[in-house]
Amino acid sequence: MSTLELRVKSMAESTNSKNAGRLLSSRQGRRRPRILIVTPELNSSSSLWLRGGKAPRAKAGGLADMCTLLVDSLSERGADVHVAMPHFRSLFREEPMLSRRLHLCQDREFYYRRSVYEGGASDNRRAALVFQRDVIHHILPQVRPDIVHCHDWMTGLVPAAARKMGMKSIFTIHNLHDEQATLAEIEDRGIDAARFWDGLHYQQYPESYVQSRSWNQVSFLPSAVHAADHVNTVSRSFLDELMEGRHAGTERLNDALRAKHSVGAASGIINAPDATWDPESDPALVARYGASTHAEGKAANKAALQKACGLEVNPSAPLLFWPSRLDPVQKGCQLLAEILYQVTSDHAASGLQVVFVADGPYKRHFEHIADFHGLRHRIAVCQFDESLSRLAFGASDFVMMPSSYEPCGLAQMVGLKYGSLPIVHRTGGLRDTVGQLSADSGAGNGFVFENHDAGGLRWAIQEAMRFHQQPDGHRHAAVERIIRQSQERFAPSAAVDSYVGLFEKLLGRSLQGEATFRYAGK
Repeated sequence: MSTLELRVKSMAESTNSKNAGRLLSSRQGRRRPRILIVTPELNSSSSLWLRGGKAPRAKAGGLADMCTLLVDSLSERGADVHVAMPHFRSLFREEPMLSRRLHLCQDREFYYRRSVYEGGASDNRRAALVFQRDVIHHILPQVRPDIVHCHDWMTGLVPAAARKMGMKSIFTIHNLHDEQATLAEIEDRGIDAARFWDGLHYQQYPESYVQSRSWNQVSFLPSAVHAADHVNTVSRSFLDELMEGRHAGTERLNDALRAKHSVGAASGIINAPDATWDPESDPALVARYGASTHAEGKAANKAALQKACGLEVNPSAPLLFWPSRLDPVQKGCQLLAEILYQVTSDHAASGLQVVFVADGPYKRHFEHIADFHGLRHRIAVCQFDESLSRLAFGASDFVMMPSSYEPCGLAQMVGLKYGSLPIVHRTGGLRDTVGQLSADSGAGNGFVFENHDAGGLRWAIQEAMRFHQQPDGHRHAAVERIIRQSQERFAPSAAVDSYVGLFEKLLGRSLQGEATFRYAGK
């Protein structure tokens, strides 16, 4: 066992030993378990509404949706759920009616931001330190939670501080982004890091606090992994990829995760789309449908989308939808740009159409391709709009996600629930949720390519077109099966159940207050 693994094991055993007596002797069931969710993002939680007011919404991606699902679901299951997040005053549509369980970190650093992550790395690092200062010095002592559940790098120092206060913590990794800062910079922002400096993860092994303070960089993600009682990624395959070192620049995170996994304190939990993603009730669709009526419903939505986007109205044209931000670093849009004209030429006879409902740096490239080749009747490039995006899920035959890496991904799951079959690169959460469709065996639910290059994506699109050319009855039966399976497999309750299992294991009892687990101290 490595030095790091021994250190993690020792920390885990020490924590369990200290808490054993308290958990065994406490009068369980007297108080609902209190969980503090620390997140930079939230998406209008229904359980945090007060007197008819709107709960705050600050969303940059799936992290906001998952945190909101947890807040609402855990509250319904009996936990006393509190939330700490920055007060993004300019992002909130109205001043929220404050629930006693909503703790907004007040600082002008957040007041005038136009997005959750705005500016360069130094701007966001500064905001993260201000946020964590308030959580560590004010919210943790005030709330005194049984479990602190932290999300992503902007909360990376909190688990170490929570551990020093005798609080258990779970840390969830939603993405690869990380930041570093010295102890001096952390303390200059008002955080008393000297109290918990020995629970952090450094660029080089620290000989002492004084020796390390001014130069030894603290990495936020590895620090959280190192200090938390349990760590999870948002898919099992992403955890495996990190521990195997498949992603460049994550060496310190990989080491910390391997050490955590060696003592049974790391896992993968796949996210799930929230309950509003349902073609039977989605108000953005012109025709709602279920598994058995998907053919008629999708045909009506396709016609509406084609009109809205200025495309040729062609009910038989296979329609490919791009749902993610046009980011070449992660999302693989450069692969599609390389072959887009070739793909539309290959399938000119079928009238293949491509719809983008997304923003990002590659948007202008696709606009140029469509204009240069006179393909605006077959290629639509639209800025992101949630209602239009929902309509595109209901209208499209296929959804494209050729990501170079994908911790979880939600769009492929939404596509499957809406009968829009995913075309994906085999990585992370895409690997865990999409399997190659075999028309003969009736297995699989999408089209998967192994090599992350334009040739691999073109092959997967060709496989999708081959499926689309099958007789209507055969194709519709396969899509109906996939919709039915996906509605059950990607139900929000499945993801929440996994988190509840983690909470209850750390608590030693159920969220309803009944003793279900007992720790034995050494």
